[in-house]
Parts: sequence; structure tokens; C-alpha cells
Amino acid sequence: MGAEAPYAKSKPLKIWEVELKPPGPGEILVRVGAAGLCHSDLSVINGDRPRPVPMALGHEAAGVVEQLGPGVDDLAKGDHVVLVFMPSCGNCLPCAEGRPALCERGVVSNTAGTLLSGERRIFSGDGKPVNHHMGCSAFAEYAVVSRRSAVKVPKDLPLDEAALFGCAVLTGVGAVINTAQVRAGTTVAVVGLGGVGLASLLGAVACGARAIVAVDLSDEKLALARELGATFTVNAADPKAIDKVKEATNGGVDYAIEMAGSTRAFETAYRITRRGGTTVTAGLPHPNATWPMPATHLVAEERTIKGSYIGTCVPSRDLPRYIDLYRAGKLPVNKLMSGKMKLDEINAGFDLLHEGKAVRQVVTF
Repeated sequence: MGAEAPYAKSKPLKIWEVELKPPGPGEILVRVGAAGLCHSDLSVINGDRPRPVPMALGHEAAGVVEQLGPGVDDLAKGDHVVLVFMPSCGNCLPCAEGRPALCERGVVSNTAGTLLSGERRIFSGDGKPVNHHMGCSAFAEYAVVSRRSAVKVPKDLPLDEAALFGCAVLTGVGAVINTAQVRAGTTVAVVGLGGVGLASLLGAVACGARAIVAVDLSDEKLALARELGATFTVNAADPKAIDKVKEATNGGVDYAIEMAGSTRAFETAYRITRRGGTTVTAGLPHPNATWPMPATHLVAEERTIKGSYIGTCVPSRDLPRYIDLYRAGKLPVNKLMSGKMKLDEINAGFDLLHEGKAVRQVVTF
């Protein structure tokens, strides 16, 4: 962690040949077909989300089941799966409440760099363990994951497109549908137009929002947002950006979704939310980042602030729904893909992500 950009020069990621132990009880071996580059990976590289190293990164992916561990009887070799970056034990209180994104065992294993079982299956040439990234470690030809980190998907869905559903779509669309619960005819703003933010925009379109505001520092991404259904765009660098949004929406939007992962972006989202409105954030800034909230607004303006992790999704329920919406032409996720690459190009890919020049790049195997 902490390597300086440009990453194509400092090379924080290196290609290793490792020993992958076979899947244990409740685990599967997956041949990875495609894996997306996400800011959650970048946050490990730059130290914003400290994790134990060495770590095999990659958490947004799709692949083919190659081997079943003991006790896995609801999948078969050859099935296609999308990996989910928060495994759910099914037994803790959040899981029992239908909130698997908050699984207590899942967050412990993800933070420790293990699988849900607490075990590691990746080992370097000298026999030392390599940490798993969010239970997936998908920047690899093969991955051993918990069965609870995988959702079966149709075989005719291309794996490079399927990969996007594991993070960008679950997180972005879910924040709109599940966390904010956007209603048809309301107004929505999305601040931060990376892959997750643009997925939120697609979710707002699918929900029937009558006005959708897109806010970002990149004019290119704002242009793409207009193609995807934004009705009003503003560059966040404009000193009058907040005033322009309020003027265009008669005082602010009903729902503002922050996906940039910075306190400045969250403040923008909060300030463009109308009185009585809801501000949702799924961005993950540095753990020490804070924001001075104007507390009286919560009472006098009846504001709501909500956090959203994995789009408040139940992956086994929501992922098939989102795939059906995609196939019906109501959620054009494929338009988020900005490039494909091979594994040895991955450091340069993270440079593009760091510089805000890419939406969703996908490593294919």
C-alpha cells in the first residue's frame, strides 16, 4: 500500500504465480472470466482502506464454477456466477433481519483478509499466506471463494458484462432502489460519476424519476450522463454549482446520491437536497474523514441522511432482478464499460481510474 502514482511506474500490483489450495467446506473454485477495476481496489492501493498485505486484489467479477467444496450442493461445475464482495453467514442478527450487507462475520473476515471460514487458500511460492480481498481476490485466473460470495447467473450473459453486476450495479442501483427508495415522479441528483455513480443514474431512470441531475468534475462523464438519461448536468468545479442545481430543481432534489467518496462531494450532495429530502452516501473516503453536519437542519428541515453498503441489497434476490432489467433494455449496464485489458496492464488501468479518466475497465482472462 501507499505506492505513489503513476502506478504504471511504481507498480503496486505485481503478477505472482501462487499456490491455490482446493476449496474447503462451503467453498467453491471459480475460473475467473472478467474482473472490474473499482475504487475499492484503488482505496487499498493508496491506503484509504488499509488492509493486510500481501493481498490479491479484485472484488467485482464473474466466472465459471470449476470445483465444489464439501457441503456445496446447490451449484454444479460449469455454472456461471457473479462474485459478491460481502459474504453473509445467514446466522447473525443483520442476516436474520434480511440485511446481509451488514453481516457481522463477513465484515470480520473481509477486514482480516480471509474467506468467510476464517481460512486463507492463497499461498506464495515460499509457503506464506496471501490475503484475500473482500473474500474474492478476483484479479487472478482462479479464485477460491465462499459459496456465500457467489450468485448463480444465466450462462448466456457475457462474463465481462456480468462482472459489473457484482459491485457497480448492486451498489449503485441498489442505493437508489433499496436505500433511498426513490419513487416515480421525484427528483434525483447523483454526485460522482464513476461506474457506481452512473449505475445510480441508470437506477434513477429505471425508477421513473422526472428529473435527474448529474454532478462531476469531468465534462466527458457529464456528457455520458446525459446520454444515459440525466436531464441536467453541472460541473462540480463551477463555484455556482450548488446554486445552479437548486435553481433548476426549485430548491433542491428529493434524493441526492453521493458516490465520489469525498467529504466535499458529500457536502455538495447534502446542500442540493431539498428541505425534507434524503441524502444517501455510498462513497468511502479515508477512515479519518469527518464532516461537520449542521445539526439543526435535521430537525428544522426534517432531513434524512443514510449510508448505503452494497446498495442495501440482498444479492441473491436483487442481482437476478437487475439482470432482467438489463435484458429488458431498462438498465443498460453495458454502456458503463469503458475498456478491456489484460492482467499485465492493470497498473496503467488504475492510473486511469485514479485520474478520473475511466468509468469501468474490465480485466479479461
